[in-house]
Amino acid sequence: MVLTDLKIHQKAVVTKVNIANALLKRRILDMGITSGVVIEIKKIAPLGDPIDISLRGYQLCLRKNELSQIECEVIK
Repeated sequence: MVLTDLKIHQKAVVTKVNIANALLKRRILDMGITSGVVIEIKKIAPLGDPIDISLRGYQLCLRKNELSQIECEVIK
C-alpha cells in the first residue's frame, strides 16, 4: 500500500521510500519521512492534489506523485 491510498484521518507507518530521483529522495528524507515514522492524512484537496499529512509533530503538504512512491502499512 502507498500513502495515496489512505483516507482522511487514517494513520500508517512508512515501510519503504521508493523514489528513484536521488534529489527528491534526499528532500523527502530530510523532511523526516523515513522508515518507521507514523504519518496521518489530515486533508486532501478537492481535486486530490496536494495532500496534507502530519508527522513528527508538524504538518506537511506534498504532491500526490511524491506520496505515491512511499510504501506504508495502515495502523489503527
